[in-house]
Amino acid sequence: MTTTPEQPETQKPAAGQDENVPYMRKIRSFVLREGRLTKGQQNALDNHWSAFGLAYQNSPLNLTEVFGRAAPVVLEIGFGMGKSLVAMAQHAPDKNFIGIEVHKPGVGACLGDAAAAGLSNLRLFEHDAVEVLNDTIADSSLSTVQLFFPDPWHKKRHHKRRIVQPDFVQLLRQKLQIGGVFHMATDWQNYAEHMLEVMQVAEGFANVSATGDYVERPEQRPLTKFEQRGQRLGHGVWDLMFERIS
Repeated sequence: MTTTPEQPETQKPAAGQDENVPYMRKIRSFVLREGRLTKGQQNALDNHWSAFGLAYQNSPLNLTEVFGRAAPVVLEIGFGMGKSLVAMAQHAPDKNFIGIEVHKPGVGACLGDAAAAGLSNLRLFEHDAVEVLNDTIADSSLSTVQLFFPDPWHKKRHHKRRIVQPDFVQLLRQKLQIGGVFHMATDWQNYAEHMLEVMQVAEGFANVSATGDYVERPEQRPLTKFEQRGQRLGHGVWDLMFERIS
C-alpha cells in the first residue's frame, strides 16, 4: 500500500463519481495513490471479481448466504498484495475469509492467486474498511479481525492517523463475536507500543498474551518474505492478540 501524508483528512467521491470508489470518512488508515495495474492484475479483475468480489452496501450482508455455508469468518483489513491472505484461506478450508483493500493492484494480484488456488472460502472488498465495518458487516459476525503491518504513520504529528484508536477498536468489538480475537502485527516498535496502550484499556477486551504484552507469531499468520528479510537484518516484529470478552 502506498501512502503519503499530504492527502486531505477527508476524501469523498466527487459529484457523479461511482459510490464504490474507495474513500475514507472518519478514521483514515491509508492514503490512496493508485499504482499501475499489470496486465495480469487487470485480467484477474476482469475475470474473477464476479466470483470473489463483494460490493459495499449500507446494510449488513448475510455471510452464510455469501459463502453458501456457516463457518467462522476471518476478516483482514489491508491485505496488500494478498499472498498471506490466500495462504491462510488455503490452509484453513474450514473457515471463511474476507479481505478489505483499497489498492487496486493488490486486489488484482489477490484475485489472480485466489483463482489459481481454486479457493471457495475467500471474498474481497475494494473499499474503505471503516465504512465496510460500519455498514456492511453484521454485529457479532466475525471470529477474527486481522490487521497486519498497517501504515505506522511514524512521524509524531501523524500518530492521530493511525487506524488503531479507541473508537475504531470499539467498532471492531461490535463486529466480533464474544470470544473473537483482534490480531495485530507491526514491525514498528513505537506503533506496537501504541497498539498495546490502546488495547490494554479498551473496554470489552482481554490480552491473550501470558506476559501481558505481545505474543509469538501464531502459526496461522504466514511468515512473509518481507519479515524474513527483516529478521536477517535484525528487525523486530510484534504480534498482539486481544479477545473480546464482553
